[in-house]
Amino acid sequence: MMPSFLPGFFLGFSLILAIGAQNAFVLRQGLQGRHVFWICLTCAVSDAILVAAGVAGFGHLATMVPWFETVMRFGGAAFLLCYGALALRNAWRGGSVLRAEGKDGGTLMAALVTVLAFTWLNPHVYLDTVVLIGSVSAQYPDRLAFGAGAVCASFTFFFGLGYGARLLAPFFARPLAWRILDVLIGLMMWAIAAKLLVM
Repeated sequence: MMPSFLPGFFLGFSLILAIGAQNAFVLRQGLQGRHVFWICLTCAVSDAILVAAGVAGFGHLATMVPWFETVMRFGGAAFLLCYGALALRNAWRGGSVLRAEGKDGGTLMAALVTVLAFTWLNPHVYLDTVVLIGSVSAQYPDRLAFGAGAVCASFTFFFGLGYGARLLAPFFARPLAWRILDVLIGLMMWAIAAKLLVM
């Protein structure tokens, strides 16, 4: 089992390590202490579903349904452009600080809808989890163990990011730090959207 599990873990971890739209949202929620468990669980379970689909052999979805990738690409770009604009607006307005109680607005439903959009409207997540992990898993004797390793990496990463973000709490007690984070997130969202549009 381990010869297949560990490569799956390391591949899965490396694919989600880069800070993207989803990770930036998890980081922000973790810093604010808002719905961290449910956000992390939603991200990890979503990854698990996609990895399972890939390992089970559904990595040819884009080939079977040619328009699927195009719809996901433009839908994801539109969502990222809007969210990036909101982040830049927050940076312009300023005034955010990290409150100790972490209850400064934002419903659980709104947070879950946002993180689900970041996850399921991102065409790269299908390429990374369904296609790439699915195709690489075929090279290992125990595909189930390989997939389990990738799923375990997702749970490790998202819960580590969500709860580890609190270590940065003293830094984000200053309003300027939030403005900088919002600018970075906004620009990152727009950069990812631009990349999707020119693919």
